[in-house]
Amino acid sequence: MSLPLPIRPGLAAAACALLLAGCASFTADGGFGTAANAARERLGKDAIWVRSDEDRAAVYERTQALLAQPLDADSAVQVALLNNPGLQAVFADLGISEAEYVQATRLPNPGFSFSRTRQGDDLKIDRAISIGLMNLLVLPLAARIEQDRFTQTRLAVADTLLRQALDTRKAFVNAVAAEQSARYAEQVKNAAETGALFARDLARAGNVSALDHAREQAFYAEAATQLARTRQQALAAREQLTRRLGLWGTGAQYRLPERLPDLPKARPAMADLEGYAIASRLDLQAGRLRLDSLARSLGLTRATRFINVLDVSYLHNSETGKPRETGYGIDIEIPLFDWGGARVARAEAVYMQAASRLAESAINARSEVRETYAGYQARYDIARHYRDEVVPLRKRISDEGMLRYNGMLVSVFELLADAREQVGAVNGYLDALREYWVAETELQGALGGRLPDGAASARATPPAPATPASPPSPASTKGQ
Repeated sequence: MSLPLPIRPGLAAAACALLLAGCASFTADGGFGTAANAARERLGKDAIWVRSDEDRAAVYERTQALLAQPLDADSAVQVALLNNPGLQAVFADLGISEAEYVQATRLPNPGFSFSRTRQGDDLKIDRAISIGLMNLLVLPLAARIEQDRFTQTRLAVADTLLRQALDTRKAFVNAVAAEQSARYAEQVKNAAETGALFARDLARAGNVSALDHAREQAFYAEAATQLARTRQQALAAREQLTRRLGLWGTGAQYRLPERLPDLPKARPAMADLEGYAIASRLDLQAGRLRLDSLARSLGLTRATRFINVLDVSYLHNSETGKPRETGYGIDIEIPLFDWGGARVARAEAVYMQAASRLAESAINARSEVRETYAGYQARYDIARHYRDEVVPLRKRISDEGMLRYNGMLVSVFELLADAREQVGAVNGYLDALREYWVAETELQGALGGRLPDGAASARATPPAPATPASPPSPASTKGQ
């Protein structure tokens, strides 16, 4: 059937619109390439969107290989990227967004109406095929808007992946530090127990006062309480890491290193971090794309403010005893009461809101970079001060006290008091070391997932920090 000549120009415009818009198809990777590239380029890791049994098998095999060895920070991040179910749920946003984009490029379905009426022996049949001409005309712009939203989703998913990796690294640092502190607390408790037993024996022999005996008993009781507290903290930190890794059952029995890596020899110098962050952060890139998309959406709203409904239909009617009727019909919305001003005003307000949000995000990003870099520098200096000054001085004091004790110049309780001071110094160093590695991870997050090239800290493992001097046993005392 052919349409009358008067409506062919409209169909020609619709055909042009269809030609310009085209019909998008689903991509092979479902839009996951942006997230996978971010993981590979910024983290040096692999990310897999599990969508098949083959993917699931590959993830399981890779995870088992990583868990066969004690985890380090990098392998922990890799396990999390492969197994975290919350991250897999975020990846599904890509499928939803891509489906919406593909749907936006599809031609609107035509409508068909049919009626059959009888009056006596007369039969009347009306048929009509209609299509939304306005939907065809705006199809290219609407498809471009959905394409921009799909791109925003890809960036948002990649940004979520990077943040998940950084959160996993922080959880790893906290878990290792907590277990290290628990082991050290056990050493302190054992030393305190030895001192308490020694003080008890001396008190029974009448060689020390009840006050000195009570002091050693109190220190032992506090050390036992601190050990219980640190063990609970270590368990909580490990479970937080386990949740990040997405492990359960036998997988949760992974092994961690005995302690954190030491500080790098020198603090890496970094410059122009604000500009680096503005150019690298994916959340800011997504915000800029959203602003561009809203600008196009605003243009579409303005273009259709007067005519929002325009349908064209082809008519083919027949009636008993009469020639068939053919023709066309046009349905148009008359802007009598609503001139579209409210829709345009809303679109303009949404655009201005997005522009302000983007400006706020950029300002906050610059401030966050300055704050985290200052904290990173300060925590490096504090940890280095503990390592190079406080802990060595406390160890020297303990060694000098041991020499004087062997020469019977000081009592065993003065020696134990020095050991308690050394305990505080070592605990301070462990806390400072943990805070430094957390600060470096937070700086990576503020910069978009990684430090500038050449600025990554070396993670060499140095000698372990000093341990508290063990109090002398009763067999080693002299002149008591």
